[in-house]
Amino acid sequence: MSQRPTLDEFKKKILKNSKSKKLYHELEPEYQLPSEMLAAREKEGLTQEDIAFRMGTKKSNISRLESSFLNHSPTFDTIKRYAAAVNCHVEIHLVRDK
Repeated sequence: MSQRPTLDEFKKKILKNSKSKKLYHELEPEYQLPSEMLAAREKEGLTQEDIAFRMGTKKSNISRLESSFLNHSPTFDTIKRYAAAVNCHVEIHLVRDK
């Protein structure tokens, strides 16, 4: 029986395909912000309950917010409130395509 590949091994294999690589890079911004939000919360040593309390919302809303933006598009105000709850602020930059 063969051992399942690790996530890094699987990613490396998938990214060898040019179509997969292009799609991966197109979706990267969709995952970058939720990943940064989670990292900021963890750096502050806060739980989802802590963030929910600070934002005046429910833990389930924080869980959904951190999980993915693909099925849920939070408002900019929500993102700013989350950032404030983890002692951060939001910066948005437009980057010229190559």
